[in-house]
Amino acid sequence: MKMVIVAGTPGAGKTSVMIHTIKQLINKGKKPAVVKVDCLYTDDDKRYGKLGIPTLIGLSKDMCPDHFAIYNIEEMADWAKNQNVDTLIIETAGLCHRCAPYTKNSLGICVIDATSGPNTPRKVGPFLTSADIVAITKGDIISQAEREVFRERVLEMNPKCTIHDVNGLSGQGCGEVSEEIIVAKELSDLENEELRHSAPLCVCTLCVGETKVAKKHHRGVLRRIDGFTKYIGE
Repeated sequence: MKMVIVAGTPGAGKTSVMIHTIKQLINKGKKPAVVKVDCLYTDDDKRYGKLGIPTLIGLSKDMCPDHFAIYNIEEMADWAKNQNVDTLIIETAGLCHRCAPYTKNSLGICVIDATSGPNTPRKVGPFLTSADIVAITKGDIISQAEREVFRERVLEMNPKCTIHDVNGLSGQGCGEVSEEIIVAKELSDLENEELRHSAPLCVCTLCVGETKVAKKHHRGVLRRIDGFTKYIGE
């Protein structure tokens, strides 16, 4: 099964881009499922549900949504396997710009809004600099010069990424993103899977630099995908 992790700035159009991308995947005979991670509320399960694909919602509440996604990644993968799908897409809210939920063997997609200003690529953190794919939205409502500056700033921060100009309304460019997913490598298991970048300081083991995924590696104040929060440690 392939694992795709989607992060980006709030309001960039992550869900809209992924809905068009998933339509392309379905048309090409693929079987995707989606886990949407948000903080306090989301109705994106209804939007994804209209595609007729398995959809799971996780609300992180007072836990960082990226920490929440990383902590629960094992349950998400197990859920997807039980749905008999070939691609698991995890979309995270990611608010602090300091986290990057991508693991080393997943496909990391950063969705970023071109209208957020030319210096935004320099301000955001590892969810841009460690992404495989950068999908730039709303480029159609700024000038050609502004688009070129924004694109150069993205490449300045992440020279190895592949950039796609996408439109969350029309779906333009999402076919190319779906092709990137189709050729992405499979994730065999999570036993030795690690993050590409450590999370910032807070109150759990992820916050102090642990990069291993799944529950057994973590301590502190943690929230499960079913909403139960507990402290693990001395």
